[in-house]
Amino acid sequence: MKADRLLSILLLLQTRGRVSATELAERLEVSVRTIYRDVEALSSAGVPVYTERGRHGGIALLPGYRTDVSGLTADEARALFVLSAQGAHSDLGLDGALGSALRKVMAALPAPHRPGAERISERVLVDPARWLQPGAPAGPDLGELQHAVFTDRRLRLRYRHSGTPVPVEYTVDPYGLVSKASVWYLVADLQGEPRLFRAERVLAAETAEEPVRRRPGVGLGDVWTVLREQVERLPKEVPVKVRVRRGRLDMFVRIHGARLTAPPPEPSCSGPGGGEEWVELAMAFQALPAVRALLSFGADAEVLAPPAARRELARAAAEAARLYREG
Repeated sequence: MKADRLLSILLLLQTRGRVSATELAERLEVSVRTIYRDVEALSSAGVPVYTERGRHGGIALLPGYRTDVSGLTADEARALFVLSAQGAHSDLGLDGALGSALRKVMAALPAPHRPGAERISERVLVDPARWLQPGAPAGPDLGELQHAVFTDRRLRLRYRHSGTPVPVEYTVDPYGLVSKASVWYLVADLQGEPRLFRAERVLAAETAEEPVRRRPGVGLGDVWTVLREQVERLPKEVPVKVRVRRGRLDMFVRIHGARLTAPPPEPSCSGPGGGEEWVELAMAFQALPAVRALLSFGADAEVLAPPAARRELARAAAEAARLYREG
């Protein structure tokens, strides 16, 4: 709608200052000619907007001009108030700031939208922690990490890697912080190479005086994409065939569903085995020792193939039996 487009142009100019007609056209998905017609419409409505030609020209508002129009629809207002249920602001110490910002937005909302926005906190609750897996603590130095990120300074870390008892000291160039499944990570360059540091493993952090040395043209999103692909690029997986007692199937799928390579059969599909009702499943593990996780189901799950996986479980069971027998 033209009215929405005019308001979008007004708000963009108010927040960005001078903007080229080409950029406005790309953002609003219209032609440059349409943008110039919209600018004429704004000017006719009394908005002090003007254009400057040339290489550094563009469309701008007269200095000092502001509008109190929020431009928020009912859905947009509700979407903003869902932010209060996400939890990331709490880890960053921004609870008070978020509450203050939402109160200001509420005051600027059209009266018909206010009840729906207020009702969001009563009707929507977001708990990012998975069942039986509470989110890991952010770590004592998250505030210092945040300070280095926001002030564009280098960061000195004392960091403990997983499985390594001796901490290591690094000087890194931070790009930003990422909250992934309720776990905070520092995304940074170490000697020009992208690295991922789990916040809860940071034993000490100190913001350096030197400015950050980021690679030109590279942002947080770019580095995070590279690091995420590195983590998710799995080695060749080991296919495993397993049979599970039907009475334990739901729990098995809930815990190991991510490792299934085919959906479990329908309830009517069952096969007898050992006098019990069993269901056969196809799974894949990143490495052979990972099949030991199936031992938590005891005699309710049996690996059928490959033989190497059966031997791995037999060794694990024998080690556990020997440990407790000696105890």
